[in-house]
Amino acid sequence: MKLGMLTACLPSWSLDSIAAFAARTGYEALEVACWPATGGRDFEAAHLPVAALDAAVVDATRATMDEHALEISALAYYENNLHPDRARRAEIHEHLRSTIDAAAVLGVPYAGTFIGRDPARSVPDNMREAERVMAPLVEYAGERGVLLVIENCVMEGWHPDGYPGNIAYSPELWEWMFSLGLYLNWDPSHLMWIGIDPLETILPYADRIVHAQAKDIELDPRARNRFGAFGTVDKGDDPWATGWWRYRVPGRGQVDWSGVVDRLYEAGFTGTLSVEHEDPLWGGTDDRVLRGLEIAHRTLRPLVVG
Repeated sequence: MKLGMLTACLPSWSLDSIAAFAARTGYEALEVACWPATGGRDFEAAHLPVAALDAAVVDATRATMDEHALEISALAYYENNLHPDRARRAEIHEHLRSTIDAAAVLGVPYAGTFIGRDPARSVPDNMREAERVMAPLVEYAGERGVLLVIENCVMEGWHPDGYPGNIAYSPELWEWMFSLGLYLNWDPSHLMWIGIDPLETILPYADRIVHAQAKDIELDPRARNRFGAFGTVDKGDDPWATGWWRYRVPGRGQVDWSGVVDRLYEAGFTGTLSVEHEDPLWGGTDDRVLRGLEIAHRTLRPLVVG
């Protein structure tokens, strides 16, 4: 097992600068964010221009990884592959194919994305649509020696009422998506707030957990008594406002990291545990983000022994 980090938390930094920090801190791998450089959502980061990848970019990327003795664990483009706007959906699929192409050229085994959801349709209807939509993407990746991995993020902010906006949030749905040839980028934080014990989900699905994300979560059950599981009704300008939980860096929330890492070892996991930093307490400035990544490393390094 390797300890890595997702680059998306430093959107204004170059890949070379992130690699230098990661190596200096003791990380072994980078999960590289590959969103288009469009200035969209505030967490989007374009650390590899996959849609305009040429020999010079490939050589520079390889040189950066070699210089800092790092590997790229996965390329990350987490978007809604079932977007209700068909033109936008086509753009997403095109960029995902570019991400897959880049992974193949660079020898990266995984391209990460979401299944997503059309929020106006039921989950079963979305499943049928996903079976149609995802099959050619899985085939495209497979022809290039790349696996598509789906993060089990709920993406409740994509639904107007805070319901799941990414239909990959439960083991029941994992079993369905595995039948489509998809794999799992497993994240314990999302499981905890929907009432699933993350430790119980590792061994039964060990053969499909090929990449994992390390994000913690802080739960406030007393606040949940007021808002309910789906969080606040009036979210103002923040569709992600829940009122009773927030993401934290590993070691600052309630995930049992010793138990998680131990269970991953028991499952025979040999992939990368990649820190995904979305902690508001250790965000806001680059310096605070770096401190958060250092906290995460200090928490996980004694547990991830290679």
